Amino acid sequence: MIRVENLLYSYANQGVPALKNISFKVNDQEIFGFLGPSGAGKSTTQKVMTGILKNYQGSVTLKGREVNNFNKQFYENIGVAFEFPNLYLKFTALENLALFASFYTCEKYDFQELLSRVGLWEDRNLPVEAFSKGMRMRLNFIRAILHKPKLLFLDEPTSGLDPSNSRMLKDFILELRDNGTTIFLTTHNMTDADELCDRVAFMIDGQLPVIDSPEKLKLQHGRKTLKIRYKADMQLETKEFSLHGLGSNNEFLQLINHNEIETIHTQEATLEDIFLAVTGKQLS
Repeated sequence: MIRVENLLYSYANQGVPALKNISFKVNDQEIFGFLGPSGAGKSTTQKVMTGILKNYQGSVTLKGREVNNFNKQFYENIGVAFEFPNLYLKFTALENLALFASFYTCEKYDFQELLSRVGLWEDRNLPVEAFSKGMRMRLNFIRAILHKPKLLFLDEPTSGLDPSNSRMLKDFILELRDNGTTIFLTTHNMTDADELCDRVAFMIDGQLPVIDSPEKLKLQHGRKTLKIRYKADMQLETKEFSLHGLGSNNEFLQLINHNEIETIHTQEATLEDIFLAVTGKQLS
């Protein structure tokens, strides 16, 4: 679906390239996460891939076609939701959807279906300037998918959402993937990436030192131990055991058979732990 080879991009007013010969590919029906702190180059990469930024070096192809050769028809298959919603504030939610829908000739979702799905149907006739940030983010998301794109670019899609609406939107994203949409997700939210992405790429200073699945990264960087919290003589105690030979470890077997277990966890690394270990930099 997407192939990027030796992509180099420099802004006219900057001496150091924003993107430094990066290469990666995104498979069909995959959620591919671009992870990193603000200013790492994530949004620049997305803007090159969607044709907003020109004059790049290297190759960027979507469905085998170089981005520089896009025509209007190709955008019938692409949806983009920027981190900062590009909506008309004086228009109502319905008027915004109707305007953007008019740009496309392909089949589109029913507006009521979309607005109801993200909890905005009751507010459909309010001007968007009266919407909270979370409401604008939800409207921005459905604006990006209203024409049923096969390739979807999302930039910090859960920014400003409360936990309930964040969960709703993530479930919607997974449903789109399962129904055939390929999704390119840029974020610095490692929890979102862990829940959503089939593979992730760590971006730091315009480079990609790591590309792999969250599961493989956590197994590779995690400690192979098991931590148990348990009650002994009315006190809460903690003990760690190596996973190697755990089934025949008499101390472990005695502990779980004769004590009240409160929690038991393997010591997986989080994506944020791994990012810090690999890049030496904190997310922000």
